[in-house]
Amino acid sequence: MLNCFLMQRMSKKKISILVIVLVLLIDQTLKIWIKTNFRIGEEIRLIGNWFILHFIENNGMAYGFEFAGEYGKIALSLFRIVAVAAIGWYLFREIKKGIPTGLVVSISLILAGAIGNIIDSAFYGLIFSDSYGRVAEVFPAEGGYATFLHGAVVDMLYFPMIKTTWPSWSPINAGESFVFFRPVFNIADSAISVGIGMILVFYRNFFNENHKVNTEEAEAEKV
Repeated sequence: MLNCFLMQRMSKKKISILVIVLVLLIDQTLKIWIKTNFRIGEEIRLIGNWFILHFIENNGMAYGFEFAGEYGKIALSLFRIVAVAAIGWYLFREIKKGIPTGLVVSISLILAGAIGNIIDSAFYGLIFSDSYGRVAEVFPAEGGYATFLHGAVVDMLYFPMIKTTWPSWSPINAGESFVFFRPVFNIADSAISVGIGMILVFYRNFFNENHKVNTEEAEAEKV
């Protein structure tokens, strides 16, 4: 109830900024804690065998998907920056037009997640030493492990909920081990996924509400 009341009292621009700041704060706090306390491959089990903090780094996209090579890494980083600028411009333009609060929150989650992973790739290589066989140092005397835009994204959330093997009759991977859900990801990835999921699930409601607001404004202008 309190959250709903606060949402009603806040402007949509303030709601957007609040969502972005909270996601970035949680995302970066967890990443920095992992980076300064874990070695690559180190893990702790929080809930049995299905919720694990498992430290890995990747050079690519969400959930560990990677672009190969140095040029792929630069291209991906530049694409992220352009995408963030475009999403930010679109979001605040649409806020001025009065888009629904739910859509504001959804797009803000996507924007915050994209910014969170850009911070890693842009700055972590400059700030930290590498984490292979040791816990990373902050601003090491010899310099960071990579140059600007060449840092790796920190991932740690791992939910191997089901561990089994492919059946012998399976046309692919017969008899091999199978893990669901295998990807290791972070809070920024989660924010992007939740934002996209909200848009897909509530698309009709969001845009019906937006159409209603636009219609009412048009009728008010005629009067």
